[in-house]
Amino acid sequence: MDTPDLPIRLHLVEDHDLTRFGLRALLSAQPDFQVVAEARTGEEALDQLTRFTADVILMDINMPGMDGIQAAQEARLVQPSAQIVMLTASNRRDQLFAALASGAIAYCLKSAPPAVMFQAIRSAASGSAFFDPESARHLLHTVQGSAPLAPLTERDMAILRLVADGQANKDIATTLGISVGLVKKHIGEILEKLQATDRTQAAIKAFRAGLI
Repeated sequence: MDTPDLPIRLHLVEDHDLTRFGLRALLSAQPDFQVVAEARTGEEALDQLTRFTADVILMDINMPGMDGIQAAQEARLVQPSAQIVMLTASNRRDQLFAALASGAIAYCLKSAPPAVMFQAIRSAASGSAFFDPESARHLLHTVQGSAPLAPLTERDMAILRLVADGQANKDIATTLGISVGLVKKHIGEILEKLQATDRTQAAIKAFRAGLI
């Protein structure tokens, strides 16, 4: 995914101060990110959303008082244009499903590498769903039946593995020594072959089929 011309405005919601400070430092170091607000609780986050405009809300699930699930639901009403990335230490399937139901477009474990979190944010900002690889594996068990998959080339497989690892198009191009345009072309073909609507669904189907 190409870096946007304007920074992605981030609203960071995390109740643990040290974790929040660390996340802010990581995010602020990215040239395409701008942390515009920070909150320690869901209630504080909702109040801030009446005063700040965010492109992406990075929301912790487990917080005292209003948890991240309820806060996400309310945030979608206050600022419908803001996309929500759930960031959590939990890999519980019930929380994953609850996050999706709340309107979150991406889900990332706190144990994931920073690059995966960055990709989750960038994908969310562009309106694309994203799950870190471990969470995507949990989703496999809910994917019901699928049509036979079209054969994938070796290059398709190489790109698909990097997509599943959370790499952006530019990173995939660098890793494989090809152009970003060619990466985009291959990803389009992969989506068509796997009958998938986006990168995340393609990764899920590939996991289910035992391709990666």
